[in-house]
Amino acid sequence: MLRYDWSLTEIKAIYSQPFPDLIFQAQSVHRENFPANVIQRSTLLSVKTGGCPENCAYCPQSAHFDTGVERHGVLPRDFVVARAKEAQTEGSTRFCMGAAWREVKDGKDFDAVLDLVRDVRALGLEVCCTLGMLTDDQALRLKEAGCYAYNHNLDTSPEFYGKIISTRTYEDRLRTLRSVRKAGITVCCGGIIGMGESLNDRLGLLMQLASQNPHPESVPINALQRVEGTPLADQKPIDPLEFVRTIATARIMMPKSYVRLSAGRVEMSDETQALCFIAGANSIFAGEKLLTQSNPGEDRDRALINKLGMRFVEVSAVEKPHKDTHMLIAN
Repeated sequence: MLRYDWSLTEIKAIYSQPFPDLIFQAQSVHRENFPANVIQRSTLLSVKTGGCPENCAYCPQSAHFDTGVERHGVLPRDFVVARAKEAQTEGSTRFCMGAAWREVKDGKDFDAVLDLVRDVRALGLEVCCTLGMLTDDQALRLKEAGCYAYNHNLDTSPEFYGKIISTRTYEDRLRTLRSVRKAGITVCCGGIIGMGESLNDRLGLLMQLASQNPHPESVPINALQRVEGTPLADQKPIDPLEFVRTIATARIMMPKSYVRLSAGRVEMSDETQALCFIAGANSIFAGEKLLTQSNPGEDRDRALINKLGMRFVEVSAVEKPHKDTHMLIAN
């Protein structure tokens, strides 16, 4: 049964149970709602990089920090379409385009992104965008262009949020999510683990995500990638088993959502990633880069999935009904 009224005490009881019990519960919930051993792939491309006026403490694209990221404007259509075709050939069913903006502003840059959405959708891929805050009207324009999903993460709990970002409020993020829902676009919304938050903050993030009705269709769980020049560069790495516990708890709380193993995979062992899949993660970001940061490449991902005897989803949810999509898998 789907729930939207979890208490912190209930979430902590799930998260803190003996590890075998937690994994068994998460895998049981997963198999009730998704086929076993099947992973969906998304590819993320930064179509406008650097110079963001926000001060998110984890982000190498913030104009507040010197991280060596090279800035560029919106990429040419031919280049983006070529990358989308490449991602599709490699097995991705969703192509995500990110722009380092605080908010979407009407004009030629947004018009250019709308053209990119139309071009990529024409390939038969699910199109996801992450462009910062947007209005109801802008969300509608994205929907009309063919945008299937919009990513706008909450990052962390409301209580810890102010220690990570001061240029945008938590309510700003929630307002954008409401605009996305109102336009009929599916929601991709998650957060980052390992920024120095407490356990209560980590579970508070999950409570915020699971209190959304409906739950986000996609829940990306990121492990902090420490970037030189950002305030979190020296943060202690997250304990792998704590990260797996977070994945498992998210799966139990949001049983019908895709739980996406996102940033930080490049620093994870095969064993950690395998545990995440067992715990209910059923989606990854593929490709050499996530926006500006390194990511396991096609060869490593394919080798891991083959070694585990698992398979990739072959057809996007846009092309087939939800229940059928889960049955179409690549060898």
